[in-house]
Amino acid sequence: CAMKKNPNKIRRRADEKALHAISVVLVTIFTLMCLYPFWNVFINSIATKEEAARGVYFFPKEPTFTVYADVLRDGKLLHSLLISVSRTVLSTVGCVLFSAMFAYLMTQQNLPCRKVIYRFAIITMYVGGGLIPWYLVMKLYGLYNNFWVYVIPNLLGVYYCILIKTFIEGLPTALEEAARIDGAGFFTLFFRIILPLSKPILATVALYQAVGQWNSYQDNYLLVQDPNLQTVQMALYNFVHQAEAIAKAMQQAALTGGNIADIANSAAANTTADAVRNATTILSMLPIMLVYPFLQKYFAKGVMLGAVKG
Repeated sequence: CAMKKNPNKIRRRADEKALHAISVVLVTIFTLMCLYPFWNVFINSIATKEEAARGVYFFPKEPTFTVYADVLRDGKLLHSLLISVSRTVLSTVGCVLFSAMFAYLMTQQNLPCRKVIYRFAIITMYVGGGLIPWYLVMKLYGLYNNFWVYVIPNLLGVYYCILIKTFIEGLPTALEEAARIDGAGFFTLFFRIILPLSKPILATVALYQAVGQWNSYQDNYLLVQDPNLQTVQMALYNFVHQAEAIAKAMQQAALTGGNIADIANSAAANTTADAVRNATTILSMLPIMLVYPFLQKYFAKGVMLGAVKG
């Protein structure tokens, strides 16, 4: 039998179809332009020395993951990944919690000197003491060569407070008033009413903070000399600048670990400095890239809702 046409189907004019097709093509091209640099880094990290010299554009004929195994076997990168994950999780959770609490305090009309405190906090976004005073203060607080230098200075973000405050001010006041009538105190209101309703903006703040903390390296570079407290960004910096030496060490390990036939076919013996750089870059990007899919649904909503009044 003949299929019936869907009466609810939207009919598009020819110019609308053409515009839609052009939009799809442009978005596809733009997406490929964004993704290809990452793909190029990956395929060059698994290409052999000869293929990398000729140039690899889509996928190598003889891919090898030996360089990844050698980089991970060293243990330094895995340890730095653990430090960066710990830093990112602790500072993100702390920043979201304390920034949300401060923002909620700034919405309380009966708080003494509320406007003065809020304006003083905003001033810190534009006026700073500079690098040397910051360094001296961190040392004075005992945060030199201390893991907590990654966490404590990042427990409050004024910009995040502004976003969260704007979002909270848009919530129905009747919910808070009803909870107060039932005897709810400040912390009950904050943890059971405000935080659950603020998930979109909190997820947005968490994403911003997590990416910023994962990519941060200045505090590690200036205040942490202990190699056991090295973050992944400093490890990446060192790997990039020491790639030649690391590649030669891998080649030497291959030369001393087998017979002539094995050496000729060994991928480690053909490891290049560029392959080491590319593999380390990919390994340092993967963890933070995995965060986006879980927070993506909150991201756009949180930014839009938090910016309505801003």
